[in-house]
Amino acid sequence: MNTGPGNDVSNEINVLKLTIHDVLIGYLAGFRNGRNVLSIADTFKNDPERPTFSLITHPGFPNADKLMNKPWVRRQRLPPLLSNLLPEGSLRELVAQGLKVHIDNEFHILSYLGEDLPGAIVATPMEPDDVPDYVLSTHGKAKAIKFDKVSRENSFSLAGVQMKFPMKENDGRYNLSNGNELGDWIIKTPSTKHKFVPLNEFTAMSLAELAGVDTPEIKLVELNKLDNLPQINLPDEKLAFAIKRFDRAGNQRIHMEDFAQILVKYPHEKYTSANYENIGKVIHDFSGDGLVDAQQFARRLLVNMLLANGDAHLKNWSFSYPDKITPRLSPAYDIVTTNVYIENETQYALNLNKTKEWYAANMVHFQAWAERSGIPWRAIKPHLNDALCKARELWPEALKLSPMVDEHKQVLRAHWRKLHEDFRIET
Repeated sequence: MNTGPGNDVSNEINVLKLTIHDVLIGYLAGFRNGRNVLSIADTFKNDPERPTFSLITHPGFPNADKLMNKPWVRRQRLPPLLSNLLPEGSLRELVAQGLKVHIDNEFHILSYLGEDLPGAIVATPMEPDDVPDYVLSTHGKAKAIKFDKVSRENSFSLAGVQMKFPMKENDGRYNLSNGNELGDWIIKTPSTKHKFVPLNEFTAMSLAELAGVDTPEIKLVELNKLDNLPQINLPDEKLAFAIKRFDRAGNQRIHMEDFAQILVKYPHEKYTSANYENIGKVIHDFSGDGLVDAQQFARRLLVNMLLANGDAHLKNWSFSYPDKITPRLSPAYDIVTTNVYIENETQYALNLNKTKEWYAANMVHFQAWAERSGIPWRAIKPHLNDALCKARELWPEALKLSPMVDEHKQVLRAHWRKLHEDFRIET
C-alpha cells in the first residue's frame, strides 16, 4: 500500500472481491494494522440456491444464517476457511519471499494466488472506486486504496523440502499455471530432506487404488518435462509425482474444502483439534450420500494404517461439490508411507477410538469408531473386509513390481508383519 509521509493510514484498506462460480460471496478488507474482515454479501446470504462456499454456510447447516450475518474478523491470519486455501511450509515461504511480505501476511498472499486457489473460490483485487460504499461504512471511516503492483516475474529461490505446484499439461510437458489458464495437475518435486518421495507416493496411491480407494489419475513425470519452475534446490533424482486435479474439469472449477476448513481449524491445528470420529460423523450426516461416503472413509482409514501413512490429518480429507451445492467425499490424495522417513513411527495422525497406535488397532477399534460416528457397523464391516482381502491378495506382488525403492519396500513389508492379526498381510 502506498502512502505519503504524515498520512493517517490506519483507516486505509485493500479489498478483495470473493466469488464462487461467478457468484459474489462478499468482500475481504485488509487493514494496514493486519486486521482482516470478511463481509458476506446480502445477495449471497439471501439466495437459497447459492453455491456452497463452505459446509458451514450451506443452507442445510445449523446456524449458517447466523454465521453469515456478522463480519468475520481476524488479525494477521485470515478466517480458517480462507487461511487453509494458502500453501504451507516451503511453498508459502517461496511466495512470501517473492512478494516481499511476511510469511504470516495472509491477505497479500491470498491476493497474489487468488486466481487459482484450490476449489472454486476466486479472490480478485479491487480498484478503490469499485468498492461498494456499504463495505467501507462497515469498517467505520475506511478508505479503499490501490494494491501495490506485484510482478509475477519476481525471482524466487528457496532450499525446498518438497514443493508442489499447479501446472498445465500440454503435449507431455508441464508449465506453471497462470491467471489465464487453470492448472490441471499438481506436480510434487523430489524432496531435499527425504529420498524418493515421488516414488513412495506413487506406490502408496497405486496400492490404495487396488484396495478400492477412490483416487485421481496419477503418474511419474521426468523433471526435464517441467518448464518454468522457480529456482529451487532439487536432489539428484529424475522423477516428480503428478496427480490430476479433481477440483478442475478442463477450464471449469469444482469447489472443494478440506476438513480443517469444515471444522473451522487453522492449518497448525490439523493434528490436534479433532479425531476420526468427528470427520466420520460430518461425512455421514452431511454428505449427499452419507453412507456410501462413510464406507469409503472407513476403507481409507484402514488403508492408511496398512500403508503406514501417519499423515492423514485434517487437511488430507476433503469434501468436493460437483453440483456446486452438495458435499461429497473427494477422491484420496497425499497417501504416503511415512514411516520409512520417521524412525519408529507407529501412529495415525488423529485418534481412532481413543488410540493412534497402528499395531494395537483391530476390528473392535473400527467398530467402536463407527458407533461413535453414528454409522451402522453392519454397513462398514463388509467394506473393511473387502479392502483387507484385496490388499492381502494384490499388494505383495504389486509392491514387487512398483517403483518404490527396495529399502522402502522392506520397511513396508516389516510393517505389515507387525500389524494385529486382524490386519496382518503375509509376504
